Amino acid sequence: MEANVPSARSRALAVLRVRSRASAVGLLPAALAVVLVAARATGRLAGDPWPTVTLVVCVVAALVLLVGGAFAAVVLRASPAVTPTVPLSEAAAPDLYRLVRDLADRMDVPPPSAIALTPDCDSWLEDRSHAAHRRGAARVFGATAGPVGPESAPGAAPVLVIGSPFLWWMRVAELRAVLAPVVAGTGPSAHPDIADARGFVRGLDAAVDVGGRRGLGWIAVPARLLLRLCRTDAAEMERGVAAAASERAQGVDYGLRIVAQEQVGLAYAGWDRLLTRVALPAWRMGRWPAHLDAGVVSALTELSRRDRLAEGFTSRLGERPACDLLEQPGLIDEATSLLAARLFHGGPAEAGPDWSPVDWAAYPEEVVDRKWRTEAARLHAALDALAVPAGLPAGPSAPASPSAPVSPVSPASVSPASPAARPGSQGVTGAAGAARPATLAAADSPSPTADALAGPTLERVLGYLTDLGGEGAAGEALAGRITGELAREERASGPAAGAGKARGADTLPLFPLQPPRSGRDLLADHVTAMVCCAAVDSAGATPGLDWLDGPVLLVGGDRRSDLAPRVLCLVEDGNPEPLRDWLSALGVRPEKPVRLV
Repeated sequence: MEANVPSARSRALAVLRVRSRASAVGLLPAALAVVLVAARATGRLAGDPWPTVTLVVCVVAALVLLVGGAFAAVVLRASPAVTPTVPLSEAAAPDLYRLVRDLADRMDVPPPSAIALTPDCDSWLEDRSHAAHRRGAARVFGATAGPVGPESAPGAAPVLVIGSPFLWWMRVAELRAVLAPVVAGTGPSAHPDIADARGFVRGLDAAVDVGGRRGLGWIAVPARLLLRLCRTDAAEMERGVAAAASERAQGVDYGLRIVAQEQVGLAYAGWDRLLTRVALPAWRMGRWPAHLDAGVVSALTELSRRDRLAEGFTSRLGERPACDLLEQPGLIDEATSLLAARLFHGGPAEAGPDWSPVDWAAYPEEVVDRKWRTEAARLHAALDALAVPAGLPAGPSAPASPSAPVSPVSPASVSPASPAARPGSQGVTGAAGAARPATLAAADSPSPTADALAGPTLERVLGYLTDLGGEGAAGEALAGRITGELAREERASGPAAGAGKARGADTLPLFPLQPPRSGRDLLADHVTAMVCCAAVDSAGATPGLDWLDGPVLLVGGDRRSDLAPRVLCLVEDGNPEPLRDWLSALGVRPEKPVRLV
């Protein structure tokens, strides 16, 4: 037995003592009532006020027993939280199950009852033998047939949850080394005292969640109190279990595990960049990348190429990848990618017309280009909401303000019937500021002025935000309009279909990827999108995908990474000259209308 197992067992007994003391407190009024009734029956407590005292104590004991029984029933029957995962049957991954069982045999511990995948860079054991899970399985599969999995059987070993990025990035030997201490945890988990203590803590945690329902708020009060009383012992118990598992796994691929842990850190860095920079823009457009795990390999390869600290890691790619342990890695990748969108963005649980997958080859056209044009349309909708009548434009030398945008043309050249003479006619806005389709229809007049007014232009944005020596009032007003428009769109879309609850009691998304962005950041993103649309439409640029940075602008097949500081100079300082020089060098015509979504 490992040295840390007795320590974990002693902590488990301390947790169970909290349960015993809570039970004693609940039974104390009943014991006192029994003593009083017995004393009254034998005549030892005759006369006043003992009849009244006995009655009061009996009533209190009955109430305490009733409340305590209800609380105990909730703790025993409430379903503990279960991590949303993609179940992996043995038929879908026989080689992976064989690898895990071999690890368990080498360490002389029970093998996990099942394997599941999670779209995260972590692995752990999860107990799913609670009776509530069996009841849930019976509801899903039918009460008559009731084919529950082995992980739901009473006393079953925990489920091994593996981070899906590990399977695609790690080699088979590395995965075995990383999983060894996790699988070794099934040994201490089988100890009766540790299992009982864990079940008690999980029941209390589930009772706290039940206490959030209407009419059951009182349940959360004793549950939180008991959790506070056993918090320290429960944490030390888990540390002891982890230490015991690590000690037992030292004899299995210990040297390789040290190297594999470096791959864990690298996988986490690449996975985080892939989700926040690449997947999140697609999710916001109603599309979900169908092969995130395959994409993490490209992202980590690119990270290895850029980061000298990661040099040499790509040389491992010639070895057998761990995803070869799966029978159909493509289908598993698609399932975990959909689950990632649900966990991190709150997307629907199933694909649909408004929630469809996208392949990496189609990502630039279907996500990047559409994202840019949608944001450009929103930018012009905000400009329309702030526009003054075309007959009262700001002078060429006057600083821009929210009520006097700079017009790139002379008011004498604008007829009352022209698009520029009507605020809100730039092809993008309606009564509520929603984006409308805009086309590149040819203007009736062949003059450059008429062409410039035929649709939304970059020149309009540059003129409005130009504020040399000013206080940035125009940018603040425009950023406020964009922020408000985004908030209205989010409210109009409402909760994603199927997002409500996730096989437990957690509201989705469980892990939002980004905090709310400031108005200045949103304005910079929208101006960048407008510049990219103009470059695509008038300078032959193309949308592209960078595995670590997401949507990028490609000119002649090369990424242009020098746009961001010039946009910030315009947005924050009101100085358009750096951006105008960049556009001129690229051959972009700011006065040419762009195509919007």
